[in-house]
Amino acid sequence: MSDELGPALAVTLQSLRRERGLSGAALAELSGVSRAMISRIENGDAQPTASLLGRLSGALGITLSELIARAEQGDRRLARRDQQPVWTDPETGYRRRAVSPTSGGPLELVEVELPAGARVAYPVEAYTFTRHQIWVLAGTLVYREGALEHVLGRGDCLQLGAPAPGEYHNPTEETCRYLVAVTRRG
Repeated sequence: MSDELGPALAVTLQSLRRERGLSGAALAELSGVSRAMISRIENGDAQPTASLLGRLSGALGITLSELIARAEQGDRRLARRDQQPVWTDPETGYRRRAVSPTSGGPLELVEVELPAGARVAYPVEAYTFTRHQIWVLAGTLVYREGALEHVLGRGDCLQLGAPAPGEYHNPTEETCRYLVAVTRRG
């Protein structure tokens, strides 16, 4: 699958909001994303950033992987590389591939390519109902977990602690690749 998820994401976000009985204003209050921006995204007038999608998915009670998988309408046991949903943040060039065959299961794997100099931040709500481990495959990643800063190199693996705002940053001149393993908090 490709980056052609924009229209499907718009429909999926609107559908999830309505399924949960939320008005645009209520979702805005829960997510910290303006009502106007939510409307623009749902109408397909704006391409959401990774940070915005993280806020919206957290407010809707699902992971970013689940949101993208719903947009792809995928539910399978085998996910060949060319069938894995890929989404690129229009603002930073952050590129995420949903590696797992299905989302919402006990474990989700997400491969990320973070361009040189890029930063992607997520609010605490994106971590409240999940646990994350970050394994760096190539390059250097600085992960800010609340007030803590972790500098990770190739092969390093970080298990996140209690929910806190998070920021992924690639301080180098080369693309950083990492895998995020996500499980639900019990």
